Amino acid sequence: MPSKVAIAIGAHPDDIEFYMAGTLLMLKQAGYETHYLTVANGNCGSVQYNAAMTRTVRNAEAREAAKILGAQFHASLTNDLEIFYTLELVRALAAVIREVKPGIVLTHSPQDYMEDHMNTSRLAVTAAFTKGMPNFKTVPPRPTADYDVTLYHGMSHGLCDQLRRRIIPGSFVNTTSMHQTQLKALSAHKSQQNWLDVSQGMNSFLLSLENLSLAVGGLSKKFKHAEGWRRHLHFGYAAREADPLAEALGGNYLVNQAYERSLQRGV
Repeated sequence: MPSKVAIAIGAHPDDIEFYMAGTLLMLKQAGYETHYLTVANGNCGSVQYNAAMTRTVRNAEAREAAKILGAQFHASLTNDLEIFYTLELVRALAAVIREVKPGIVLTHSPQDYMEDHMNTSRLAVTAAFTKGMPNFKTVPPRPTADYDVTLYHGMSHGLCDQLRRRIIPGSFVNTTSMHQTQLKALSAHKSQQNWLDVSQGMNSFLLSLENLSLAVGGLSKKFKHAEGWRRHLHFGYAAREADPLAEALGGNYLVNQAYERSLQRGV
């Protein structure tokens, strides 16, 4: 049986708020213990401060956002643009997974517009896979445990992959009741308004979240605001039929039947 623990693993401070926080809040409401970790510390996300100051500012913002979400904060592991699929980072992230023992891991899409997001997805997948492998050593050392864990990959930025192809969610979580709290958590990242305006032309990043959640809600044809998810293949993680988001969220969770029908059934 999966534990009633969930962790959101994002690349940078504010990524969880954009793509995962609504679902994390819904799980919190359903009685889950929730955790918050960004692999990178956000040190490159500023045109105002140097890297050291930016790291400090964004760490404080992320801690405040995690507090708003009611999630336990975990320290970042590396700098921006230094999220690579390395043994060092696998060992470090696997240590967190073994400490937390999540039944649900929320993370990025394996296809996205930048490498930090995609590498975070890969790291989360491998870190969760090692949960019961005593011969794989984590740093710091953490004991292994045998339990089910299910990984869910969120929507990519712009709802498309790096080659502009549309990403279709396999399921939807109704985040309407949590939308204002999600916006509040994102607004804790005050330093990012100017940075995202300058670097990505996102205008108001709060409006960007509003538009994203409305767009995914529209795709669901049921919910006003939603987050979309694709469930990772079960091998090595949990039973084939395991879908703990469905069990936890009931009517606030919707499987995309068209997506399910498009899958090959050989597994």
